[in-house]
Amino acid sequence: MGPHYTTIHDEETTWTVQYAIIPRFSQAPLLDNLDPKEKDTMEVTQVLLSAQAIDSTVRKHAEDTLKQFQEQNLPGYLLSLSGELASEEKPVESRKLAGLILKNALDAKEQHRKYELVQRWLSLDVAVKSQIKACLLQTLSSPVPDARSTASQVIAKVAGIELPQKQWPELIGSLLSNIHQVPPHVKQATLETLGYLCEEVVPEVVEQDHVNKILTAVVQGMNANEGNNEVRLSATRALYNALSFAQANFSNDMERDYIMRVVCEATLSPEVKIRQAAFECLVSIGSTYYEKLAPYIQDIFNITSKAVKEDEEPVALQAIEFWSSICDEEIDILEEYGGEFTADSDVPCYYFIKQALPALVPMLLETLLKQEEDQDQDEGAWNLAMAGGTCLGLVARTVGDDIVPLVMPFIEENITKPDWRQREAATYAFGSILEGPSPDKLTPIVNVALNFMLTALTNDPSSHVKDTTAWTLGRIFEFLHGSTVETPIITPANCQQIITVLLQSMKDVPNVAEKACGALYFLAQGYEDLGSSSALTPYFQEIVQSLLNVTHREDAGESRLRTAAYETLNEVVRCSTEETARLVLELVQVIMAELHKTLEAQNLSSDEREKQNELQGLLCGCLQVIIQKLGASDTTKYAFMHYGDQIMNLFIRVFACRSATVHEEAMLAIGAFAYATGPNFAKYMPDFYKYLEMGLQNFEEYQVCAVTVGVVGDICRALEDKILPYCDGIMTQLLKDLSSNQLHRSVKPPIFSSFGDIALAIGENFEKYLMYAMPMLQSAAELSAHTSGADDEMIEYTNLLRNGILEAYSGIFQGFKNSPKTQLLIPYAPHILQFLDSIYMEKDMDDVVMKTAIGVLGDLADTLGSNAGSLIQQSLSSKDFLNECLSSDDHLIKESAEWARLAISRAISV
Repeated sequence: MGPHYTTIHDEETTWTVQYAIIPRFSQAPLLDNLDPKEKDTMEVTQVLLSAQAIDSTVRKHAEDTLKQFQEQNLPGYLLSLSGELASEEKPVESRKLAGLILKNALDAKEQHRKYELVQRWLSLDVAVKSQIKACLLQTLSSPVPDARSTASQVIAKVAGIELPQKQWPELIGSLLSNIHQVPPHVKQATLETLGYLCEEVVPEVVEQDHVNKILTAVVQGMNANEGNNEVRLSATRALYNALSFAQANFSNDMERDYIMRVVCEATLSPEVKIRQAAFECLVSIGSTYYEKLAPYIQDIFNITSKAVKEDEEPVALQAIEFWSSICDEEIDILEEYGGEFTADSDVPCYYFIKQALPALVPMLLETLLKQEEDQDQDEGAWNLAMAGGTCLGLVARTVGDDIVPLVMPFIEENITKPDWRQREAATYAFGSILEGPSPDKLTPIVNVALNFMLTALTNDPSSHVKDTTAWTLGRIFEFLHGSTVETPIITPANCQQIITVLLQSMKDVPNVAEKACGALYFLAQGYEDLGSSSALTPYFQEIVQSLLNVTHREDAGESRLRTAAYETLNEVVRCSTEETARLVLELVQVIMAELHKTLEAQNLSSDEREKQNELQGLLCGCLQVIIQKLGASDTTKYAFMHYGDQIMNLFIRVFACRSATVHEEAMLAIGAFAYATGPNFAKYMPDFYKYLEMGLQNFEEYQVCAVTVGVVGDICRALEDKILPYCDGIMTQLLKDLSSNQLHRSVKPPIFSSFGDIALAIGENFEKYLMYAMPMLQSAAELSAHTSGADDEMIEYTNLLRNGILEAYSGIFQGFKNSPKTQLLIPYAPHILQFLDSIYMEKDMDDVVMKTAIGVLGDLADTLGSNAGSLIQQSLSSKDFLNECLSSDDHLIKESAEWARLAISRAISV
């Protein structure tokens, strides 16, 4: 592998420093004699300064020198960097870069790279590591703030590696002894280090006695009588990271009261950064310790409401965020327990939002009037008005109908005011409360408001108001229009006016046009489940033409407008009816012509090339939707096949472009095309195969790899045994992917599923792959059987993995059914049953896995017959598992279980 460029970001500067991936090196000899000050460790200062030079030649030379030094003598390299960071004689620029390079030598974003760096550090000689750690700790008392701050981060990275290994046990003690040091800057740096340390390690690694001492030190540092603001700020930021360690302390009333008092006092500090950090702590406490908040909620309301009204924006935003996080908690609790329960039941919801409503809603409505002039143009904009509206939306989802009477007077009072801010705030308030309250409550209001809003979208002089009006119409169509809503708000009487206004708005400035596309998207989506009747049918041609016109606008690159137009076009096609199938067929030629045009473009600048790639991705995405639509009915499928060769030819040309997103979109479109074409897809395989193989080899852009694995499944279903000539190549590549530690883990479950697709397609011909695929499946099965102590994300991944493995087994058993070679599978049966036992015992399967697992039990019985009968009878839990699935509420699980019961009883009675 070649060198890796790592761009090191720091607040003021960005350096690109080149690292090589270091081969595993043997234990270094004892390096006590390597004193960083000696010449043989190389005068590193000048090189570090040159690595930041403006002249690229100088910079490149310095980077190469550092790389060479690292490769030839890693211990010496790390020692001289730590010596540089610790030395007060050195310039701040070289010290800071030395620290950043050290930090990046301990951690990386990619999992496999991170693992390599951790192992590399652990295998360094102990004496070298001790000397580096001594330099780091010494730097905490440096008078130079940048050096201290960098050292804090590096210490935390080392701790993140060593503490879980029970190494560096004295670290926390020595940091805590620093807290009592006289110079405030040492105390500040130590608190900062403790904060980073809590971010790097999991609570289990730190014993409770140390946790108590860390919290004591941090909370004392936050105290109002701490004279030094830098110390107080570092302490407040450290508490934010330490909160997840404080479970035991928050369960103790006295300790909790003390922590809460100190945090609330810090929200009143004269220093704005301290107030902001204190509110960030409150937000985190709100979500981590929701059930402990009752005694403090009134005080918190007073503090947050004062901050929202009077404080600077960064502080006010966090104060609103507190209430948003409480909404999130209560929405989750109420969803989990369902709406129906008595007040005295043990549902852990305190209804803080409901109690605060009369005061909370007016406070939030007030913020809506604090818009910024240019917020609609700026994609990343976030300000008080937007935060207030977002929170209002969460409040509506938390309390439902109760919010409506509190917001309506504000809307009625402001919607016709001469000042655009008031009209926009009223519209935003209305749009924000459309999700949560019941349709019965909202429909009468929407019926009155709709006409008014359509007029505003056409005539309001302010583009701010138009932008928000179009967004609000989109929300009306999203939540109050569709097959599930009893009283339709879109009727033959108003449909034409709605469409006319939206199509007119698509000619407005980009941000308004983009919101109008969004509204049309939800309007179309509402007709998706209505089958044959869509009120949009008579306007289909006009709508499609308007959307295509938008994509050709000169300014379609602004406000995501082109993307929004294509997404809406896709939705209009997806939700169209048979009456407009002929028009969809005509659209094929239009989109193909556009794609052809992008492929012909020559001599583009890199900026134009990027735009071109984006457009190709959108066009491939659009073709995919059209193919799925036309492929769904036989008549249109037949007509569409006339374009098959041209379309496939275009897709293959797209692969010549070097852009991951385009490859992903083209792959997805080919998957849809193969599925629609069926066995006839075989004629495209000779040309397409090499791109399929390229996709499967694309570790770097793992999304492309994942999509390609999915396409393997589509092609198997299309070609069935005609895929046989390509299976050696595909299986070889899939097995390589599985054994690579560089491929992102999310691609592995679909690879296992694709084994099942291939086996189903080629049946007993899968025999020659069994000896490779089965051991892979077995070792993955063992890994995924036990999840004790895993977090939610890991459990979710494990379930994906289990499902992939089970789908493989299922495909293999079904593929071999009725073949004389079924006995080849008998040796694998005990292991598969054992896997089913162990995941049943773990009790953390999701519904998808449950359905696949009971299906596999049935497939095993069905294919192996009497050979499986006795094994199933001996299995520990298959009977319990089957009974549990038979009594499941999920009809899919129940159906699979009924089938499995039949297959098993046949196998046992033989």
